[in-house]
Amino acid sequence: MLVDAPCTGLGSLRRRPESRWRRQPSDLPPLTRLQRELLGAALRAVRPGGLVAYVTCSPHTVETHVTVTEAARRSGVPVDFVDARPLLPAGMPGLGDGPTVQLWPHRHGTDAMFLAVLRRG
Repeated sequence: MLVDAPCTGLGSLRRRPESRWRRQPSDLPPLTRLQRELLGAALRAVRPGGLVAYVTCSPHTVETHVTVTEAARRSGVPVDFVDARPLLPAGMPGLGDGPTVQLWPHRHGTDAMFLAVLRRG
């Protein structure tokens, strides 16, 4: 199951620099609440052993690592993180230590996208 979460869109600033003027710090709490709710619902909906991929076009830690960690903790079902790095093209540089992946414009030629893969226990 894929959760392509609505987000601040800060990861696409290289293509849409004007979007920085459309966001306020007050936008973050309702967005992260929605992101946690969507991911939690997906984790509860997928069958045991099933996978949920959470992706967002944001480098903001609250929309990425914090949201995923909190949603997994609050979901009410057992959840394990799956290493997302092998799911990307072989030889892609700078993917970090895993299990999640943060892509960057200056390293990967993409928007600043985040990927986490979770398996329901």
